[in-house]
Amino acid sequence: MGSYYIPSNNLKGESRILYIFTTKSLLFTGIGAMVGFVFYLIFGLILGLTVLGWILMGLFALIGYGIATIKMPSSGTSKIAKNVGGDSIDDIIKRYIIFKKNRKVYTYALPRKEPNYENLMNSFSIDKVTDKLVKGNTKEEK
Repeated sequence: MGSYYIPSNNLKGESRILYIFTTKSLLFTGIGAMVGFVFYLIFGLILGLTVLGWILMGLFALIGYGIATIKMPSSGTSKIAKNVGGDSIDDIIKRYIIFKKNRKVYTYALPRKEPNYENLMNSFSIDKVTDKLVKGNTKEEK
């Protein structure tokens, strides 16, 4: 019998709990808390609802943490699960923004004949209108 590799179980210990606290999740949590701090200022200082301001600040921090750490599930038969399954939500948002930014709209310019305003104004001149009124629109009879 030959030797074989025995996997280490060190990943399931104390370091497994700290796996969710990454630099990216801390950064997104801080950004969410800063957005929530704006609402805290609005509700807490201006309207006097400090508890609601703290709740909103915590909610936005939680949303920021969720954007950084939650991954889109790859199970399922939908088109979305096939395209973005297994990717984190911040990567999906980043790709969507880049896609919208780089999308091009092509237009085709058709040659346009510009109107001749001098001939148009000559046909409506006062002299021509009065001549038609005086002479009338009678046809010459033979």
